Amino acid sequence: MTTATAAPPAAGASGASAPRQPGPRRRSLRELTRGARDTLTACRAAARAASTAFRTARETETPSVPPRPRYDTGYRPRSVAVRQHATAVAELVRAPAALTVPGDVLAGALSAGRPAGGRTLLLAASSVSLYWAGMALNDWADREEDARERPERPVPSGRISAGAALGIAGGLTAAGLGLGALAGGRRVLLRRTLPLAATVWAYDLGLKHTPLGPVAMAAARALDVLHGTGPSPAGPALRAAATVGAHTWALTRLSRHEVNGTAGREPLLSLAATAAVTLAAAAGTFRAPERLRPNTASAVVHQASGGPLATASAVLRHLVGSAARSGPGVAPGGPPATASAVLRHLVGSAARSGPGVAPGGPPATLSAVVRHLVGSAGRSGLRIGTDAPRLPGRSIAVTAVTVLTATVYAVTCARAQWAALRDPDAARIRAAVGAGIHALLPLQAALVSRTGSPKLAALLAAVLPQTARLARKVSPT
Repeated sequence: MTTATAAPPAAGASGASAPRQPGPRRRSLRELTRGARDTLTACRAAARAASTAFRTARETETPSVPPRPRYDTGYRPRSVAVRQHATAVAELVRAPAALTVPGDVLAGALSAGRPAGGRTLLLAASSVSLYWAGMALNDWADREEDARERPERPVPSGRISAGAALGIAGGLTAAGLGLGALAGGRRVLLRRTLPLAATVWAYDLGLKHTPLGPVAMAAARALDVLHGTGPSPAGPALRAAATVGAHTWALTRLSRHEVNGTAGREPLLSLAATAAVTLAAAAGTFRAPERLRPNTASAVVHQASGGPLATASAVLRHLVGSAARSGPGVAPGGPPATASAVLRHLVGSAARSGPGVAPGGPPATLSAVVRHLVGSAGRSGLRIGTDAPRLPGRSIAVTAVTVLTATVYAVTCARAQWAALRDPDAARIRAAVGAGIHALLPLQAALVSRTGSPKLAALLAAVLPQTARLARKVSPT
């Protein structure tokens, strides 16, 4: 039996075609790039996680040893080391606070009638050297106390050794003595510079922690003012020296409590001292200028040749000499035997040659005798001014600068002292002490202005903002 097999239909025999089998899809280039980026991101995240886990495990094993910064290699250039040492020395001597020293010397020099010239500047440089020496010696003497209360100071922190601090103090003292001798010779060295240096060393080495400490510091500041007088007499500068000394005395008493803060009534005492010093600095500023009245004993006499001014004693000497040459009872070259002999001679001379005077009797008018005597002095080479010239009184600029600088001094001190009085903690007392050190500048300006130098006083007062700015970097206390 035969079976018939059906043949597959020929392709295209009918309109329906067989479906196409799906083949492998080809990826585009964008999809490949995205996949590679995702793979790289995953690898980075895995590496970061592994690094964090490793670092955490390492820190857990050695927690007491902090990781050393990568940039700190331990190497210090020489310039950096020199700069750090200079900063330590500046902190040791409280370098910015020395700006308050030259004003003492200027006030003393101008009060004594000395010009603010080269020798005065040398004396100021000598005082600055002695001030720095005192500060370095103070840190050397208080090194054990500072180790407990101020370990950040240069000596207890180890930035400057104790021997180096003592050497700096000795070198600066020698420099101060040398500058004093250069400014005025042996006389100034023995009478002005050496007592100032001895007071500074005595305060730091023995008197600081005794009841005489504030007195010794006040004496040092007062001697600094007298230092500016040089070889001149110190009498005219005693008032300025006492004013600065009183301020320093109260400030030193307050500074003893800047660490513990238990000041008690010291801020109140400082306020009272500030008021007294302000009044002393501005006292007499509003006094009216003196005038010279004509034809009186205070009349100013000029030589006929236009020479320098002479006082009324020149007229008196001339009249007494005239009486000695022509009148009995007067000893030539010495004082009159009796005052009545001179008076009788003068009246008789006026009666012989001056109209209006009755011979043998009292003068008709006093002005007639005075006119005759003035005329006699004029014929003999002296001329009395008939106008009323002014003495060099206080100008408006002197008065204004003196009052302004005294006010700045009072405000600078009193504001910080009042804050310390209301809340006497260590920080406020230390701020009051710093303000008192800075207030020396306007106080010195007021004393300088009193001598008739308002421009120099204004220059001193203008240093105050710069001093306060530098104090933020190097503490003055």
